[in-house]
Amino acid sequence: MMNNLHTYVHQEDLLDELCASIAVDLEEAIRIRGSAVLMVSGGSTPKKLFERLRQSPLDWEKVRIGLCDERWVDANHPDSNEKLVRDFLMQDQAVNAQFVGLYCEDMSANEAEVVCSQRVKRDLWPIDVSVLGMGEDGHTASLFPHNPKLFDALDTHNETLCVAITPSVAPHERMSLTLRALLSAEHLYLHIEGEKKRKVYEEALSGDDVLELPIRAVLHQENKMIEVYYA
Repeated sequence: MMNNLHTYVHQEDLLDELCASIAVDLEEAIRIRGSAVLMVSGGSTPKKLFERLRQSPLDWEKVRIGLCDERWVDANHPDSNEKLVRDFLMQDQAVNAQFVGLYCEDMSANEAEVVCSQRVKRDLWPIDVSVLGMGEDGHTASLFPHNPKLFDALDTHNETLCVAITPSVAPHERMSLTLRALLSAEHLYLHIEGEKKRKVYEEALSGDDVLELPIRAVLHQENKMIEVYYA
C-alpha cells in the first residue's frame, strides 16, 4: 500500500501544510508546462481548504480547475459542486483561474458519460493535483459502495475517464472520474477530518473488499503514492 499519513491535532495546521504542498505542485507544473490542472472534490470538508488555498499567490490564470465528481444538477443549485468551487475557491487570488465543469444541460448523467470523458481528456489532462475526500461509508469521488457501476469505475483497464453513478443512499445522479482517471494525477491527496473518518480509513487499510469500501481501491494500489492528511 502506497499511502503516507500526515496527522494533525489542529485543523489549521493541516490546512497550512496541505495548501503549501498543493501550491508547490501547481507552481512546478506551471514552471514545466506553462499551466496546471487541479481536480477537487465537493462536500463540506474542503470548504475551509478552498478558503485557505485561494489566498495562495499563484499564477492562477494558468490553473484549470475541474471536479473529481459532480452532482447532476444545474450549476446554480445549492448541491452543485461547481457552485461550491466558484463560491469558496475561485475568489480572491484564485478569481482568474479557469473552471471546466462536468454538468451538461439537457442530458442525463448516463447520456453524458462520453461527452464528459472527452471534455476531461481535452481540457483537464494531464492532471497535476487531485484532492480526494472520503465519506463515512467509504466512498470517494462518487464511487459509492456496492453500486452496480462500481465494477466499471474501478477497472483500471477501462479507458473511459468518467462514469455516471446513481447512488442508492444519496440524492442526485452523479458523474465521477473513474479510478484510472483519479490515479493518473501526478500528485494525489486524501483529505479527511474527524474521528469517524479516521476509523473508516483504518478499516479500509485492514481489509481488501473494494465493493464494501471503494476508498480501498485508492489506498491499496501499488502505483501511486497517496498523501493522506488527517486532523
